[in-house]
Amino acid sequence: MIRRVLVANRGEIAVRIIRACREAGIETVAVYSTADAAALHTELATKAVCIGPPKAADSYLNMRAVLSAALATGCDAVHPGFGFLSENSAFARLCAEHKLKFIGPSPDVIDRMGDKAAARRAMREAGVPVVPGSEGCVETPEEASRVARELGYPVLVKAAAGGGGRGMRKVFSPDELASSFLAARAEAEACFGSGALYLEKLIINPRHIEVQILADGKGHVTHLGERDCSMQRRNQKLLEEAPAKGLSPALRAELCEAAVRAAYAAGYESAGTVEFVLDRDGHYYFIEMNTRIQVEHPVTELLTGIDIVREQLRVASGLPLSFTQDDVRLDGHVIECRINAENPEKAFQPEQGTVSFLHFPAGFGVRVDSALYNGYEISPFYDSMIAKIIVRGDTRLEAVRRMRRALEETVIEGVSTTLPLQYLVMHHPAFLSGEYDTGFIEAHLDELLAAHRTARGNE
Repeated sequence: MIRRVLVANRGEIAVRIIRACREAGIETVAVYSTADAAALHTELATKAVCIGPPKAADSYLNMRAVLSAALATGCDAVHPGFGFLSENSAFARLCAEHKLKFIGPSPDVIDRMGDKAAARRAMREAGVPVVPGSEGCVETPEEASRVARELGYPVLVKAAAGGGGRGMRKVFSPDELASSFLAARAEAEACFGSGALYLEKLIINPRHIEVQILADGKGHVTHLGERDCSMQRRNQKLLEEAPAKGLSPALRAELCEAAVRAAYAAGYESAGTVEFVLDRDGHYYFIEMNTRIQVEHPVTELLTGIDIVREQLRVASGLPLSFTQDDVRLDGHVIECRINAENPEKAFQPEQGTVSFLHFPAGFGVRVDSALYNGYEISPFYDSMIAKIIVRGDTRLEAVRRMRRALEETVIEGVSTTLPLQYLVMHHPAFLSGEYDTGFIEAHLDELLAAHRTARGNE
């Protein structure tokens, strides 16, 4: 059984993991950079170890420093959270070599699913529909041009080792391809250490639907329903909801069954997410599998009542899942807003500074995941997401009204955030009707910002 876990992350996900471990009677070790010396996760953990200066490459991505902290403090497991080292197979292998349990899938599975081109091949073999695309990676702009002609424009250039929208470019005509290919390669190399790219046919403004799966080492794979993550800007999610509005029971069952089939094909263990795009005709296509816990996992937790981090700890301890597929119930409707320290009026420029006053919402059906506190210093070195506000209602309308109330109660002073924009989305007719897709923000941003300026001028 796991007795002490090193949490190889920071911010709200580190706090989330530490809380789950404490409830399970498991000690925790936090790691932090010098920029995070006063961070909340360092206060909540059993122990805290500084692993380097502010830059992530010198601290949270420094595998030697993270492993040294785990070994020096007597840990027997490492939870990577999301981002940083969470999908790094080399790190997972190093953990195994040093007799540390990596709380996630095996390194081979991370490699198999992390290489998006290889993952597509595996899904095709498992009978899971995939977006038409290149058979493998494309090496040059000239080869990309040939593949694009065969697929037909528009196409999507994607990093094979990517995720989170990085190393990705939409290409609508042949004269855009070479520059987009080189830009995607440079970004992929900077973000993932690999410039390998592949091409897909671009599905214009689809819905982005993902299915949460959990699997143990006993041969059991379960799904926890789907989430609609279509409200995005530049492939970065602003809010998520579940269940996805408008899916027929038959389509929902088909999507979830495809996700389970994908997990079995991958030999998956722990928590993961199978992502699909859904076109206007109801056709769905696999796009990738995230081999880690997701930012939006609280949506599924509130919907099902299942603690996903606790299940990860069980699986890592060699235990079976605490439930079966027949036990899973999707109860009500859940919405999550990701609050980012960004200024929508300045092209979503990241903000830094001191949180001079903070008040989070509470009440029935409201959950907040955050590491903020009054006086917290938001650093320029890390991701701009500073909080997640999650609400549950018996119906979608009740959840929308509860989210409006929760956002109205939220006060974050000292930095600009995306909260006002998300509040306006909660009132937009297209969102209320569920008739939105991944192109919503791009199509309505000017309208939303104008409404924000008007509201601010009337204050």
